[in-house]
Amino acid sequence: MSTKDGVATADDEEVTDIIVQRVPYWDPPAVQPLDTNELTEWSLYRAMIGEFTASLILVYVSISTVIGYKFQSSGADERCTGVGYLGVAWSFGATVSVLVYSTSGVSGGHINPAVSFALFLAGKVSLARAVLYVVAQCLGAICGVGIVKGIMKHPFDSLGGGANMVAEGYSIASALGAETFGTFVLVYTVFSATDPKRTARDAFVPLVAALPIGLAVFVVHLATIPITGTGINPARSLGAAVLYNQHTTWKQHWIFWVGPFTGAALAVFYHKIVLRDIAVVKEALLALGSFSRSGSTT
Repeated sequence: MSTKDGVATADDEEVTDIIVQRVPYWDPPAVQPLDTNELTEWSLYRAMIGEFTASLILVYVSISTVIGYKFQSSGADERCTGVGYLGVAWSFGATVSVLVYSTSGVSGGHINPAVSFALFLAGKVSLARAVLYVVAQCLGAICGVGIVKGIMKHPFDSLGGGANMVAEGYSIASALGAETFGTFVLVYTVFSATDPKRTARDAFVPLVAALPIGLAVFVVHLATIPITGTGINPARSLGAAVLYNQHTTWKQHWIFWVGPFTGAALAVFYHKIVLRDIAVVKEALLALGSFSRSGSTT
């Protein structure tokens, strides 16, 4: 405690201690990865419906924006028309933000197989829930792209169907790196924005997790659209590939699963080691040291 102009004031550390004491956080225990008890619960299937619907809406809005932009700017004298890359990126980011906010209370607002995979690795959801979420997300994305194709059939077929492909001038390795790092940024933001410690610390400054997640999607699209059209969501990539159904799209489709899943796994590792200070490496080294010492006495 210090004084200023004769008035007692609390130091920053004391204020932090007071806030932590007043707003403790609760970190849920890790779920059992092979737990199947929830398969009999209606809440799981409500969540699946929520993920299906959210994925359908996300892909419908975003792919419509992509096709609409390409159609409006396809004329030689109309290069400046349409929403541009900025509008396409904003379409994805803003829609994700709205949908995460709307569905988080039902399903957690994953809306992305890479996010579900990351949360499974982090012990937040069971394997059964993660797999069912991915199935629901992919089906929702396929239906969403189907609606776009039904409404915009000629532009859809002639302008690439919003499918993710490696742009001319970029290598497969560049595309894979862009998808990996882009998904890392997204999943890193998801964990940072939803971390229980942050929730407790920011209790007096309300923070909507959906906003930074949507902004992460927005900025990643700005960086990655010129390279791959930006996947970072395997369901979105699968939906467009299924309805566009061209050989080149399918030949490169693996990039938009391997990249996002790799980026998601790296983000989980970073979250545990850096953000949450879970000494996985330290514990592994201590265990290895104990094993070595016990082996030397035999």
